[in-house]
Amino acid sequence: MPQQMIWFFASIVFSLIAWGIIAARYIWPELRHRQRAEALRPLLILHSFRFIGLAFLIPGVVSPDLPSAFAHSAAYGDIIAAILALVALQMLPSAAGVAAGWIFNLWGFADIVNAFYQANHAGLLAGQLGAAFFVPTVIVPLLLITHGLGFRILLQHQHRPELAMQESRHPA
Repeated sequence: MPQQMIWFFASIVFSLIAWGIIAARYIWPELRHRQRAEALRPLLILHSFRFIGLAFLIPGVVSPDLPSAFAHSAAYGDIIAAILALVALQMLPSAAGVAAGWIFNLWGFADIVNAFYQANHAGLLAGQLGAAFFVPTVIVPLLLITHGLGFRILLQHQHRPELAMQESRHPA
């Protein structure tokens, strides 16, 4: 394995650790007590910036020898994820918005897994990413962690506010 790839993967690992700490200490404590739609909202807003993946298609930002199979798959997958995030955001807090949140989260997570597969399959070298090096080393770990939070929010039992009010009036 070339030295540059070791540093590349080390950067991804350190970013996952750092974003994991931030998510555990600051993001999850803020989201865990919110209603599902309100907890999803900031995650969807964050993912609306996935248009940044289009940088993989811009000559001069990336190396001319960046494998096109990777570049196109990552760029178009990200722009679709950004659009799905915006659609889900617009539809919240309705049940359709939560369903759109599921569709976005499944697509967005699968897109990241596919990008890793395409990069590996194409034999991508870190230097081929050029100025877009920050996308997989800084942004993708944050997106992975927030997809995990999104799944956790979508799967958690949803308390209805009127039920909570009745429970507080009638202590056991």
